[in-house]
Amino acid sequence: MRENDMLEKDEIFSKVLRAGRRTYFFDVRATKADDYYITITESKKFTEEDGSFHFKKHKIYLYKEDFAAFSEILSEMTDYVLQHKGEEVISERHQKDFKREYNQETSEEKPTSEKSFTDIDFDDI
Repeated sequence: MRENDMLEKDEIFSKVLRAGRRTYFFDVRATKADDYYITITESKKFTEEDGSFHFKKHKIYLYKEDFAAFSEILSEMTDYVLQHKGEEVISERHQKDFKREYNQETSEEKPTSEKSFTDIDFDDI
């Protein structure tokens, strides 16, 4: 059997979720015994100062015997986050075009620690 035929047999069903610099790949794959399992791969793009880039990948293998427990815990965790923090994204730093905006009044003021500083001459002591 050719290598491409093996790859096609191995990858049964796939979905992709693009999320800013991260991409998640959900793949149903087959074992040598022709049983199915899922791989979840996070691929994150890192750009260097010179414009070149590389990807870091992390992969989870999820087998059928763990589906129910995994699904239950994932659902419980996502429900917890949404109930306690809502659906609004608080931090936008994960967005590719994120730029911190400064209020003109705030950017002209000194930081709080400097505001409360008292300048004392040694002659005053």
